[in-house]
Amino acid sequence: MKRVLILGGTGDAAELAAKAANLPGIEVMVSLAGRTRQPKDVAGNVRIGGFGGVAGLTAYLRDEAIDLLVDATHPFAAQISLNAIASATEVNIPALMLVRPMWQRVMGDNWIEVESIEAAALKLSDRPKRVFLTIGRQELAAFAHIEDIWFLMRMIDPPQPNTLVPKGLLLYDRGPFTLASERQLLIQHAIDTIVSKNSGGDATYAKIIAARELNIPVVMVQRPAVLQGDRVTNVEAALNWLISHLK
Repeated sequence: MKRVLILGGTGDAAELAAKAANLPGIEVMVSLAGRTRQPKDVAGNVRIGGFGGVAGLTAYLRDEAIDLLVDATHPFAAQISLNAIASATEVNIPALMLVRPMWQRVMGDNWIEVESIEAAALKLSDRPKRVFLTIGRQELAAFAHIEDIWFLMRMIDPPQPNTLVPKGLLLYDRGPFTLASERQLLIQHAIDTIVSKNSGGDATYAKIIAARELNIPVVMVQRPAVLQGDRVTNVEAALNWLISHLK
């Protein structure tokens, strides 16, 4: 039996784990960071929590006799991706990154592209009054100092205690979201600007379409620099990669 560790937390990771679990000759292990209180059910043997950096992940790969590593974490989880490459290199096992494609600007999109969450907060200083903040709960504090903007903040779980939170409304929900519901949400709350990470995928893209239709600008936070290494952009390609290493 080959043992594969999937670094998860995304829908793609869950789909890959479910399909890989049906392959003969493979044991699937999935690691979740634990940032979501009630993660969706995932196939395979699931562990929750961090590894403790490169040293911890390297030790885990050795102790658990992992043969293959797939990094299917969120495109903005740059540190764990760096750790994954370093650890796989250290123990000399094949590693793959499953990175869904970025959203691409199309006709009608009004995007203001920025390099970081902090840059996104600065872009809001002189323009909007009602902002739909769709960056999750980890980085709310970057906007907490802004006094003259009302924020609609959507996330899966509540912020951690003592987190600085901008003034506005916290909305707890999990995608995928429909175009009709996103359009209604923007109209209902009179949203005039959206702040989003360029996460890619279909689950939250409806807000981008709704913004296009309603002529609402989107402050789009770009992804961290792309890492070197074997990479695929969809679950089927990742599954084929696994199959190729079972021979």
